[in-house]
Amino acid sequence: MSALFSRFKLKDIELRNRIAVPPMCQYSAVDGLTNDWHLAHYTALARGGAGLVIVEATGVSPEGRITPACLGLWSDEHIAGLAQIAAAIKKAGAVPGIQIGHAGRKASANRPWEGDDHMAAGDPRGWPTISPSPIAFGGELDKVPQEMSVADIQRVTADFAAAATRARAAGFEWLELHFAHGYLAQSFFSVHANQRSDHYGGSAENRSRFLLETLAAVRSVWPENLPLTARFGVLEYDGRDEETLAESIQLTSQFRRNGLDLLSVSIGFSTPNANIPWAPAFLAPIAERVRNQADLPVASAWGFSTPQLAEQAIANSQLDLVMIGRPHLANPHWPYFAAKELGVEKSAWILPAPYAHWLERYRT
Repeated sequence: MSALFSRFKLKDIELRNRIAVPPMCQYSAVDGLTNDWHLAHYTALARGGAGLVIVEATGVSPEGRITPACLGLWSDEHIAGLAQIAAAIKKAGAVPGIQIGHAGRKASANRPWEGDDHMAAGDPRGWPTISPSPIAFGGELDKVPQEMSVADIQRVTADFAAAATRARAAGFEWLELHFAHGYLAQSFFSVHANQRSDHYGGSAENRSRFLLETLAAVRSVWPENLPLTARFGVLEYDGRDEETLAESIQLTSQFRRNGLDLLSVSIGFSTPNANIPWAPAFLAPIAERVRNQADLPVASAWGFSTPQLAEQAIANSQLDLVMIGRPHLANPHWPYFAAKELGVEKSAWILPAPYAHWLERYRT
């Protein structure tokens, strides 16, 4: 029995296996609205056999988008298109999830293949960015953000809750808060981005406040029987890793006590000067430490791209779910490939019957 292809239950939701498609930005929206690209993309991924498909980072406000081409959930106008996608994912046998977030000082950027930098001053497509402190990320993202007032903080927290309500109205059954990758929530936690002197800055407790308040606001509107999760960068690889990881585990424990059901363990990406030790499954021991010390189910991505590595992470109780991203872009039927590699019986039936029948009948 493959551990990777065992079922996983969280709250009232049961996944058919431990393979999840993480949020991967498509940068193909107009005014935050979905279109045929998104529907075809997510339907294909769900038909490929993953247990969970999470729709890409979706802005809780227009200013919260990474680029002008990102999806949004800041108005009821966005619900219908996302509802079509959620229904298609579910019809294909996967659980429909969505990630909501605010890009903070990394917002107002060009698409990656068009520069991956901040849009030029005066570009009518751009907008002012906000962050805990007026500190630019650096490199190509050199725009200095406006420091957020307490009123701004409260507004963004309310935007998260409103977007969560719309996500449920669209039919999503799994919600992920984007607290990672140098975007707004991560910036509040990061010493690289947050140099405030009020009760949102300074100590780890203060730097955690925005994340905990946002979680509480979303928890109050998201159904108790459905998974509420977050993606969070638990370390930066900036030379203070043990201190950051200890603070992150403490915060993760608070997340659990305050109603979080699972953490997707990632990297902070809050400084361009990080020295990340890229290697296959390099976050597995970090995720295992978070899982054990915070007593919370975990997932992770970054380097679990072979079936054997994914299987090992689940079998060794390092992860509860494995996020398989780019391999799904190369092969939307990656779970079928993994099932064959791991010797799963009747592996073709990971796929829908119109595919599985012919693959099973004419296999060599």
